[in-house]
Amino acid sequence: MGSDALAQVLRERGLRLTAQRQLVLEAVHSLGHATPDQVHARVAETAAGVNISTVYRTLELLEDVGLVTHTHLSHGAPTYHAATERQHVHLVCRRCGRIEEVEPAVMSGVAQDLLRDVGFQVDVGHVSFFGRCRECEA
Repeated sequence: MGSDALAQVLRERGLRLTAQRQLVLEAVHSLGHATPDQVHARVAETAAGVNISTVYRTLELLEDVGLVTHTHLSHGAPTYHAATERQHVHLVCRRCGRIEEVEPAVMSGVAQDLLRDVGFQVDVGHVSFFGRCRECEA
């Protein structure tokens, strides 16, 4: 997302575009899946004075305005990625740490059953499965 588009989205919500906000969003886009610490390290390459609490607040703000989303790929910090990415389910290998993305259709049966049986709507973008990848299982 360009700075003009980002500025427009923020202005529509009564916010302004700051260098830190732009750097954090650019870091999320360039890293793919990234923890706040990884985003902070990327931002610090350009702006050494940005502290980790600013990164956390900015990620929360960017998620509130719909520009990034997060999922939990470990027991630690959430992992952020651009909201413009297609929705996907994460497969996380507990052995090597590899993260694969698969189409949300793999969840369609379970999601339909949950909606029908208990009225629960699954947010597929937050679904992660943990196990072993093909290479580690071999």
